[in-house]
Amino acid sequence: MKGITASNHFYPNLLFFTFLSFCTSRVAFSSDTLTATQSLTSDQTLLSPNQNFKLGFFSPGNSKNWYVGIWYKNIPDRTYVWVANRDNPLTNSSGIFKISNQSIVLLDHAENLIWSSNETKANSPVMQLLDTGNLVLREANVNDEYLWQSFDCPTDTLLADMKLGWDLNKGLDRYISSWKSADDPSTGDFSFKLDYHGFPEVFLWNDQEKAYRSGPWNGLRFSGVPEMEPLDYLSFNFVTNPEEVSYSFHISAKSIFSRLTVTSSGQLQRYTWIPDRQVWNSFWYAPKDQCDKYMECGPFGICDSNASPVCKCMRGFEPSNPQAWSLRDGSDGCVRKTNLQCVNDKFLHLKNIKIPESSTSFVDRNISTKGCELLCLRNCSCTAYANSDITNGGTGCVIWVGELLDIRQYTEGGGQDLYVRLAASDVGNGKNTATIIIGIAVGVAILLLVLGGCFIWKRRRLQSARRVQKGIQERSQDLLLNEVVISSKRDHSGEKDKDELELPLFDFGTIAIATDNFSDENKLGQGGFGLVYKGTLVEGQEVAVKRLSRNSGQGIEEFKNEVKLIARLQHRNLVRLLGCCIEMDEKMLIYECMENRSLDSVLFNKAKCPLLNWQRRFNIICGIARGLLYLHQDSRFRIIHRDLKASNVLLDAEWNPKISDFGMARIFGGDQTEANTKRVVGTYGYMSPEYAMDGLFSVKSDVFSFGVLVLEIVTGNKNRGFYHSNSELNLLGHAWRLWKAGKALELLDPSVGNSFSSSEVLRCVQVGLLCVQERAEDRPTMSSVVLMLSSETATMPQPKTPGYCLGRNPFETDSSSGKQDESFTINQVTVTMLDAR
Repeated sequence: MKGITASNHFYPNLLFFTFLSFCTSRVAFSSDTLTATQSLTSDQTLLSPNQNFKLGFFSPGNSKNWYVGIWYKNIPDRTYVWVANRDNPLTNSSGIFKISNQSIVLLDHAENLIWSSNETKANSPVMQLLDTGNLVLREANVNDEYLWQSFDCPTDTLLADMKLGWDLNKGLDRYISSWKSADDPSTGDFSFKLDYHGFPEVFLWNDQEKAYRSGPWNGLRFSGVPEMEPLDYLSFNFVTNPEEVSYSFHISAKSIFSRLTVTSSGQLQRYTWIPDRQVWNSFWYAPKDQCDKYMECGPFGICDSNASPVCKCMRGFEPSNPQAWSLRDGSDGCVRKTNLQCVNDKFLHLKNIKIPESSTSFVDRNISTKGCELLCLRNCSCTAYANSDITNGGTGCVIWVGELLDIRQYTEGGGQDLYVRLAASDVGNGKNTATIIIGIAVGVAILLLVLGGCFIWKRRRLQSARRVQKGIQERSQDLLLNEVVISSKRDHSGEKDKDELELPLFDFGTIAIATDNFSDENKLGQGGFGLVYKGTLVEGQEVAVKRLSRNSGQGIEEFKNEVKLIARLQHRNLVRLLGCCIEMDEKMLIYECMENRSLDSVLFNKAKCPLLNWQRRFNIICGIARGLLYLHQDSRFRIIHRDLKASNVLLDAEWNPKISDFGMARIFGGDQTEANTKRVVGTYGYMSPEYAMDGLFSVKSDVFSFGVLVLEIVTGNKNRGFYHSNSELNLLGHAWRLWKAGKALELLDPSVGNSFSSSEVLRCVQVGLLCVQERAEDRPTMSSVVLMLSSETATMPQPKTPGYCLGRNPFETDSSSGKQDESFTINQVTVTMLDAR
């Protein structure tokens, strides 16, 4: 075999020599090491000592080029973690990988140099593949000192114990960069690099532009990664000293694999391998929302993904471009209302903050918080300060000079404290605050008296003008609606004027042009609200327009309800409201466009349902669960959707689900768990028994609807209202019967094919049946549902009998008839009589 010399001794027997050479080469390539007299070709691999990793030649996907790389040995879906010649591929598999001139080289079939490691001064070099996935060059008898290592030359993946950052003695910058595509490992547009200047932090770059910032290391985690909590098997390490600034992570359990990678689409992903399911589980990712975008709210602006709009100015600042700000473009940021005075300035204390970009900041790790404040006060250019380490109450000092960039607000437990310098008049003191409060109280009292008088006068005048009241009411209704849309206060949540809603208003002409005058060609569908059209705004953005029909079953209250709710909700699994149009009799909502339309249009369509393979269906179920969990628990106020169904789940271009249609939703107070209504709204087949029969609704009502939806997604069949026909059961009864018989896999839609995970299907069926149990208290919460869906090891109870409710709609016909579509909504329903949607 070329490049391998078995021995330099003379063997008189040629046959014996050939046999010994063959055996020696076989032993070499079942091991982890190559010597200077051996080489590797396309049909050979190196294997790490415990068989975790392999090194060899490969050609990815549909590519015709060849590379040398490292991948996991025991993971069926081959996952590459390092590529030697990523930007200089071989044109065929006839390459040679070996040690030459004290370095590792890759040669083509003509022995032209394709790739080389750094040249070393080795006397007796050997190449070894370690169990960490690190390829090293070392002296033959020295195991712990490496002359060269692949960990110093990363590609797109950071492995355990691999360092991201700088070796300042060598001037070595270790960073990861994306592949161009799944078939092309050459250097892509996105890279994740550590900036060691100032207070070190890591940036995701899109070519030459910053796309995302981790925030600096604050002793516990990166300031901008609140999810970064150490686990029993996973720990994080950040080193900063004159010789090195680096980040790494460590896995203590040998059976667990974890990797951080930057994808070709520009996303950071941490994956963990789940052996039981044989899949890579997405453990963490970024950017994950609008506020993760670098500089979303500009200088001195604060981004809050739980607010609407997401950008706000901190106290003492105002938008630098009010017009753009009103259109929800906060990239110009904020400016001070009052210039700093230097001598009498004060500090505004902000909590749970992703602290500003810190590459130009000053750091002193040895002074106290109070000392940091005094240091900032003495420097008239200082604009803010914070602790460099938040452990043990906070120590050390970081000082910013000039603009504060890329600030983000987190909920309790994320970020850290930031102290922003303001003019004393903008911060206020005790006396000034008391004076202001007294003045406001007096002013409010006077205002109430004036308003009371005006109210009495106006009421008498209106009573004398009842003959024209109809016209007045119509105009007042539109004015009131306009007021609600522009500056609606959160009357249910108790939040104050600073959180007033600012929703962009579109004029009718703009929407008419965008939809080609509401042409039939642009019609996407029809629901209880009215018609939905696809449109393209002047700037090229595609939108979906919901137009309230004059004879719609949903009226002004539902319209206002949807505007007030969804405009304040920000989550990747909730549809995004861009604005509304209110002119004369026209009332429209403008949403982001969902390329794959609604779930029911694909799931229940025989021609389209094969597009929903099992992985997409499972991802849709998990996405809906996360969106519902956000509504029930993680948003600023608890929301009960009350109309969760397949037609109210929209799918984007990547088949990610987004919950829509909040016209029937209700806000709950922080301590409220259920409510009663005499106006039951919803859709046949999705309503829980206690809601349909007694008007009781709670988060468990939504859980029931989710369970129905899960079973529909698994089976590809609708669950209509409960009925008996030729002894057949509805979908819930059918699923329950097969589950008890141990035949739950028979529920799976045949259009899925043979590529699916049996354990995932059974888990989804079990979760669906748990969610549709008759007694509300037996049903799990959405937090439990998300846990059960995401974990193979989560303990799951056995489901009890499903809840059956209501008779068949007498007006319902077969789906093939097309005479009655469930997407139409009539909501004027009482406890004693229920109309279908």
